[in-house]
Amino acid sequence: MKTLFILLTSCLIGLNALAQSGNVISGTVKDATNQSLPGATVRLLKTSDSTLVTGEVTDVNGNFRFVNLQAGTFELAIGAMGQKDFRSAALTIDAGHSTITLPAIILLPAKSIELGELVIKAQKPLIEQEMDRTIVNVGSMIGSATSNTFDVLSKTPGVSVNAAGEISLNGRSGVLVLIDGRSTYMSGADLAAYLKSLPGGVLDKIELMDNPPARYDAAGNAVINIRLKKARTGGLTGSVALGGSQGRYARSNDAVNLNYNRRKLNLFANLGYSYEKNYSEDDFSRRYYDETGAVKSRVELKNDQKNASNGYNLNLGMDLTATPKTIFGAIVNLNGSSRKGNFNYESTQQNALYQLAGSGNGSTMSKDVRNNTSINTNMLHKFNDKGRELAVDVNYLNYHTQGRQDLENRLFDAEGSPTSRELFRYRTPSEINIYTFKADYVHPLKNKARLEGGFKSSYVDNDFVFNYYNTNDGNAVTDNRRSNHFQYRENINAAYISGEKRWKRFGMQFGLRLENTAAKGHQLGNDSVAAMHFTKNYTKLFPSIFLNYKLNEQNALVLMAVRRINRPNYQMLNPFVFYRDQYTYSAGNPHLIPQYQDRLELKYQHKNFLNMGLSYNRFTNGIFTTIQAQGDTFTSRPDNIARGYMVLLNTSVSGQLTSWWYNNTTLRLSRITLKGPLYTEALNYATNVARLELNNYFNLGNGWNAEVGGYYASRDVNGQAQTSGMFRVNGGIQKKIWKGKGTVAMNFEDLFHSWVYHNRSFSIRQSDYYQVGRTDTQRISIALNYKFGKDTFTRKRRHNNNASDDEKGRVE
Repeated sequence: MKTLFILLTSCLIGLNALAQSGNVISGTVKDATNQSLPGATVRLLKTSDSTLVTGEVTDVNGNFRFVNLQAGTFELAIGAMGQKDFRSAALTIDAGHSTITLPAIILLPAKSIELGELVIKAQKPLIEQEMDRTIVNVGSMIGSATSNTFDVLSKTPGVSVNAAGEISLNGRSGVLVLIDGRSTYMSGADLAAYLKSLPGGVLDKIELMDNPPARYDAAGNAVINIRLKKARTGGLTGSVALGGSQGRYARSNDAVNLNYNRRKLNLFANLGYSYEKNYSEDDFSRRYYDETGAVKSRVELKNDQKNASNGYNLNLGMDLTATPKTIFGAIVNLNGSSRKGNFNYESTQQNALYQLAGSGNGSTMSKDVRNNTSINTNMLHKFNDKGRELAVDVNYLNYHTQGRQDLENRLFDAEGSPTSRELFRYRTPSEINIYTFKADYVHPLKNKARLEGGFKSSYVDNDFVFNYYNTNDGNAVTDNRRSNHFQYRENINAAYISGEKRWKRFGMQFGLRLENTAAKGHQLGNDSVAAMHFTKNYTKLFPSIFLNYKLNEQNALVLMAVRRINRPNYQMLNPFVFYRDQYTYSAGNPHLIPQYQDRLELKYQHKNFLNMGLSYNRFTNGIFTTIQAQGDTFTSRPDNIARGYMVLLNTSVSGQLTSWWYNNTTLRLSRITLKGPLYTEALNYATNVARLELNNYFNLGNGWNAEVGGYYASRDVNGQAQTSGMFRVNGGIQKKIWKGKGTVAMNFEDLFHSWVYHNRSFSIRQSDYYQVGRTDTQRISIALNYKFGKDTFTRKRRHNNNASDDEKGRVE
């Protein structure tokens, strides 16, 4: 701790040493709705001949600052996308006027202004680049209103979703997903269910962060922040989005967004309803070998699953401007779903001579009911208009789930005569309570420097019950040997400091985050199973550094180095063994330890046209879904592998090919290796991976827009299996109606139904399998959107991220 104190003190002294300035011209750039304009180009010109003295780009708050100026008379020339160019009056720096602080500079929209109200005609671009993130404007995606949030993510440039519902960003898995800066505290199937209950019509934008700064939790290899719609206008405004789609089964996603702003009070609400029915078909072919490597038996397994779910989401919020510098806020979110499922399987077993040795079939009827509640209170206090501010956030979340499964398993001999019939059921209630507190302080310094610090504390209480009942004789009898009651409690305390300094061409940002984790797990025993306890306590440092160098006004280089952690999801630590079919089980692992990843990346950017990044990612104790073969049964469970690395080259090109055609193309090339012991096998796997995304957007005139896109994925690693290459084609067309206040759209997904998984296993002891899996991805949909209310005044607050940055992402 002494070393840490010395390091932080040195950073503070260093930043203050940089805080020296001479003659200064500073100001803030805003749009016509009084919102700050980040990314605006500000040029300082000599009045005499209009030659360029210096220039810079406004920061995230729209601020600019020119320092160490010579005496003279200058003008400002300011430009921003979608805004009219601005030219200032003459500004004179002399002995009596060494510092000029300008009032807010308002840029007018490049499009028309109607009498009585401001109407912005220009459409937001699909992708916007900021210093530390990429912003995807969901409203520019034609198919968003007919999709749920999970489907929107799968079509977002840079984001990939695999068959298990795991989300990756630019080739990096273990992504932390936030909703309005608050973690979902979920992963895997539960996160997928949560996002599917959130209609695409309530989404505003998606923020993608490959290398999150120190103020974010160290967990997750990347961050995806999903922003819900919040109108920033006066009076009553809102929108309605109705969407339906048809594949083999029908789906519906509907949303209403409301905002009321009057004087110091702003109220907002998002209401969503979704219905989804889906299927999955999986064909497995498994082979088992003897010690010499000769095939001794085979199993053919066919799984057929259908699920139907209803989901709802209600988000209610308030902002109260108590003083011109202090805003208080509160948000309540209610989210849930009810899902019914029907799972059937058929199996045949053959000997080494392909002769039938036996068969089986079974079914599972399931029902899950989720009810989630979160309450947030927050405060933002701005000490001055220079950017000095304090944000405080408090959260309480409760996740309650009631699950039930009724199973039947039947076995037959080679002649087809029944040999056994087993009836049993699971009852799986669970309760999770999460408490978080977070505070962030920002202190601007002179000469384009800034210091930021804060802390966060979270406490999580998990209670999972898995009760197993035999029902062969018609009565439910508890089987304690196969039942489980698991409790897990965790407390994480973190503190961070970060600093930022910019010069004319060079900029730097550093961060250091300290996190302490204390956890206890307890499997309650019964008369058949002994109780089990474990504790974990560790403290780690997570440094980050970002160096930015402008080669000229159009080209820049960024070098960054970060360290991240990936903690196991709460349910991963539960050792309970869960039955899926005659040959397949799943289980948790209480011996899991966190995964650590170190990343070094070099980026090159040419305007907003070309972005390239080359990174080296090394991880230790990687959390990996493994398969253990015991006889003819496969048990999948998470485990740690010793080490691995990924080298990734990410190239993205975006721009207007013509006045009516905008294209975004992304190519990702990577090399992945995995090494370490795995049960009785030695895992030593390596592969090359390619991803190609093509997105084309067309402005056809007269209110018509269209899009056509394609996605190709080469072979990849999916748990202990290699997935073969596959592709899909999506597209849509949209028409503005009702004087631009409404749109009607039609789109298609996976036109050729080519998004089919072909998986082949590796490194399983004396066994392997081949799998083909498909779902209801080929669809056609239609959507109707309508906006109401006048866009006349602007909300004065943008919601900051709050304390829920990590724990949600680990519920499963």
